[in-house]
Parts: sequence; C-alpha cells; structure tokens
Amino acid sequence: MKKLIVLMAMPLLFACSSEDEGKDCNCGLIVRDNVKDYSVTIRNACSGNEQTFILQPGDWVNAHVGSDYCITNVSNWKLAPKK
Repeated sequence: MKKLIVLMAMPLLFACSSEDEGKDCNCGLIVRDNVKDYSVTIRNACSGNEQTFILQPGDWVNAHVGSDYCITNVSNWKLAPKK
C-alpha cells in the first residue's frame, strides 16, 4: 500500500517543481518603448529573453515602461534561453 501511495505521489512532485509555476509565460516586463512605430520591448517573465512587439496605437498608450504586459497572440516567444 505504501508503494502505491509513493508511486501516485511521484508525478505530483515533478509537476509542482516547475520553475515557471505561478508565472504567465506570455507576459513580461516592458523595458523599452518606441513612439515612432508604437513598439514595446518586453522581457519574458519565464525565460528572461526580450522581444519587441508592434502594438496598435490604443494599446501602446496603455503599455508603460516598467509595467507588466501580456502578448496573447504569440505562443513561442518565451522559448529562447535566458541571457
């Protein structure tokens, strides 16, 4: 019986040890912005990599350097390794 409980608990231990737990990997900190093309450069909360995104003017106005911002229409920008 003890072996069964241990075997059932093992996947939970591995699932709970994720480095990105509690983070939204489509979000990050805005580190730069550019009014010429309405772009923001965001440092990903999970990977630490930075990527520049061009926003609509109305979205850009509400995206301030130093605040968190989520990009929901891109699925793989978080995958680059930390610098």
